Amino acid sequence: MKSNESSENYLETILMLSKKLPVVRSVDIANELGYKKSSISIAMKNLREKKHIEVSSAGYITLTKSGREIAEMIYERHELISGWLTKIGVPEEIATEDACKIEHVISKESFEAIKQFINK
Repeated sequence: MKSNESSENYLETILMLSKKLPVVRSVDIANELGYKKSSISIAMKNLREKKHIEVSSAGYITLTKSGREIAEMIYERHELISGWLTKIGVPEEIATEDACKIEHVISKESFEAIKQFINK
C-alpha cells in the first residue's frame, strides 16, 4: 500500500469531501485544496492509474478499496496526532499543520505505539 505524500493528501481530501458532499468532483477537490483544476486533473489520472479511485462518466470520483484504506489510515493519523498535540498545549492551527506533516512520515509501528499510549 505504498504511496507518496501528495497522493495520500488527495485521497484523504476525497474521503473528507465524500463525508460532506453527495458526490465528489475534481472541482470540489480544487476548491478544497486551492489548486488549479489542471493540477487536480493530472493527480486524478495518476490515482486512477494506480487503481486508488474510479471516475464515473459524469465525473464523480469515488475511492476504491485500496484508495479508501490509504485515505482512512492518513485521516486516522491526522485526527489522533492533531488531537493529541492540542491536548498537550499546542495551538490548534499549529497542531493541525504539524499533524499534516507527521501523518505521512511516521512508521506504522510508531503510530500504533503512540495510539496505544494515548488510548490508555
